[in-house]
Amino acid sequence: MSSELARAAYETLEPYHVLAYFNPYAAQAARGAGLDDLGLYFGGRAAPLGRCPSAVVAASFVNFSPAYVNHGWSQALSVGLPNAEAARTLALDRALRDALGETVAAAELREIVSAVRVGIIEAEYAGRPLAAAWAAHPWPDEPHLQLWHATAVLREYRGDGHVAALLLAGLAPVEALVLHEAEHPNAAIRRRTMGKRRLLLTRGWSEEDWESAAESLRRKGILDTSGAMTAHGAALYDRMETQTDAAAASLWAAVPDAAETLRRVRPFVKAVIDTGYLPGTTARPAG
Repeated sequence: MSSELARAAYETLEPYHVLAYFNPYAAQAARGAGLDDLGLYFGGRAAPLGRCPSAVVAASFVNFSPAYVNHGWSQALSVGLPNAEAARTLALDRALRDALGETVAAAELREIVSAVRVGIIEAEYAGRPLAAAWAAHPWPDEPHLQLWHATAVLREYRGDGHVAALLLAGLAPVEALVLHEAEHPNAAIRRRTMGKRRLLLTRGWSEEDWESAAESLRRKGILDTSGAMTAHGAALYDRMETQTDAAAASLWAAVPDAAETLRRVRPFVKAVIDTGYLPGTTARPAG
């Protein structure tokens, strides 16, 4: 039951979280801080790790090219991690205010955050470096930003667990991307895919990297000659998703009335989706 709740939480909260990286104010905020898109992304997401080598960030994020990470992280370090974070928060704040309108200060937001923070405080962070860093990082004061900070902890908690599943499966970073984008034999399974072109652009890998990974997966019997998952590949994919959900379950088991908390947060997430700022969404007409 907790695993199902962890999956539902991921599917529910993801739009609220990724608004930090997909909004019309991010580019301007980045330029104002002396950053490009990569500097804003890596600086904003990895800042809780503190000043560390880019190799540490690349290891934590897993599926980004180390060269991409080094470029963005070096920029963030050069302008100062607090400045990179401030730029991300400036853009995020504006986007959330667009989305939430008068509900941006709703008392219900604080109640939702209070419930989720119980799970965050009670959670065990051994083997979860990125989630631990976010959990220990200072929280903002405003409730709409507190909710975003909570989603960051929850997302990285799940992400650290997913990294463990990838390692157990013996998948290299680009192999994991290729497998995730491959056609699954069960079309009914809900998956968030980005497409090869966008992944190469945003993760910093080359066509040669992609084809080499695809060939490796074919040799392992994970993909067929058309690039779709084999039965073995689908079973591996499903097992990793199950492991990821199970690894995130303990945190949600500690959230008071977790299912009700997720129900209460959905209108706020829907408001984010209705702005049309996120890829694949369309702005909902006013009224």
